[in-house]
Amino acid sequence: MSSYSKYETRTRKPDPKSAVLIVVDMQNYFYSMSNPILPAINITIDLCRRNSMPIIFTRHRHKSPDDYGMIYEWWNGDIIRDGTVEAELIPELLRRESDSVVEKYTYSAFKDTNLEEKLLEMGIKEVIVTGVMTNLCCETTAREAFVRGFRVFFSTDATATSSAELHDATLKNLAYGFTYLVDCKRLQAAFSIS
Repeated sequence: MSSYSKYETRTRKPDPKSAVLIVVDMQNYFYSMSNPILPAINITIDLCRRNSMPIIFTRHRHKSPDDYGMIYEWWNGDIIRDGTVEAELIPELLRRESDSVVEKYTYSAFKDTNLEEKLLEMGIKEVIVTGVMTNLCCETTAREAFVRGFRVFFSTDATATSSAELHDATLKNLAYGFTYLVDCKRLQAAFSIS
C-alpha cells in the first residue's frame, strides 16, 4: 500500500476529449532526477498522443536579473540560465516540433505565461501534470490549475523530485485537496489502450 493511498478518496478517469498533458521542466538541468522517470513520461506522452490529446511542455529559464525573483535568493543563485545546454529539454523526450513549449521563470506554469488563455482557447477542462520537480513546479502548477477551475490529474510515476519523502508528501497533499492521482497503468486503462 502506498503512503498516499489513504488520502486518495476520490477517483476519476480523465476525458481525452477535454484534457491536455503538461510535461513540466524535463530539462538537462534536472537530468539526474528526470532520467529515472523518462520511460513513464514517454509512455504517458504516447498514450495521450494516441488519444489525440494536445501536449504542452514547460521550460524553466531565466533571461535576466529582472526575472530572478525569490528563486535566485532561495537557491543561492543556482538558476537555469536561458541559452545554456542545461535550459534545453531532454532530447530523449517524445516531443514533436508541433508541440507547444511554455517558457516560465518561476514554479508556476501559469504565472506571466499564456498557458491559461491557450487552454481556454483549446476548450480544455482537464490537465494531466507530469515532470519535475514533484513538490515545486509540478505541485505549484497543479494547484494553480485547480484554483483556476481545471480538473487536475497528477502522475505518481511520471513525476520526480530530490527525495521519496518530498515526492510522497506532495502526493498526499494533492490527493487530499487538489488532484486525482494517476499513473501509466491507470491512464492506459482509462484510455482503453492495450
